[in-house]
Amino acid sequence: MAKSLTFSTFPPTNTLNKNVIPIVLLHGWGLNSGVWQPLLDLFQTDNENNYQLVTVDLPGFGINSAVDLASYSLTDICHHIEQVIDQPAIYLGWSLGGLVATEMSLKYPEKVLALISVASSPYFVEQAEDNWPGIKANVLDSFHKQLAQDTAKTISGFLKIQAMGSPHIRQDLKLITQLVMAHALPSQKILTNSLALLSHCDLRQHLSIIKQPFLRLYGHNDSLVPKGVIEQINHLAPNSDHHLFDHASHAPFISHLEDFHQVLVAWLDSHFN
Repeated sequence: MAKSLTFSTFPPTNTLNKNVIPIVLLHGWGLNSGVWQPLLDLFQTDNENNYQLVTVDLPGFGINSAVDLASYSLTDICHHIEQVIDQPAIYLGWSLGGLVATEMSLKYPEKVLALISVASSPYFVEQAEDNWPGIKANVLDSFHKQLAQDTAKTISGFLKIQAMGSPHIRQDLKLITQLVMAHALPSQKILTNSLALLSHCDLRQHLSIIKQPFLRLYGHNDSLVPKGVIEQINHLAPNSDHHLFDHASHAPFISHLEDFHQVLVAWLDSHFN
């Protein structure tokens, strides 16, 4: 029997509060929920009592490193999340986590009160033939090859990409690295299987089905999810909202923490207060 996922709540209680709305935070590829700590701290400082923040490490990552899926697919990941988050929640996913959050809203619409994607895309790979901006296929291929040679070096290189374009790249890189490295690195197998999701998953044609409130957040200088994709997704999800953070790269909740928090809370309050 597969091991169940574990989630963390903030403030720490390890149980879901039935009297407030949970916001489930899902991290990106290669990392873990440690990246959310600055945002968690800011929510607690501001006493945002309308929401309970919940972090879930994806299977094979962070505190869920022992969770082994027979098939590392969006379907199986979402099934495991749905099993442990037993009440409707807002799902906020960053990068790969945005794909997972989007799949949650499609597979379990009754469990998703709202969808928020951060520096994410329904399809991450550049497609020149249909003018779709994204990561060049050779960049993803190089990550696959590097993983086979040196896992730690590959993650270190990926962390640098997170901070590229930020106005304070060194501070951001140092902070992200400290937060992520508080946990052991995932295995090469998990990294390879989860990277394959970025290469192959394509949810573009399903965005129009999403009926929940939908917010998309982007970084102006993001090299992994180029800002050119925003207009394309506007057509695919015409009822969604979006915001572009000036000078931000792939992790606006790190580089532009206070602005990110302000935009997020204003949108949440407009829909849930």
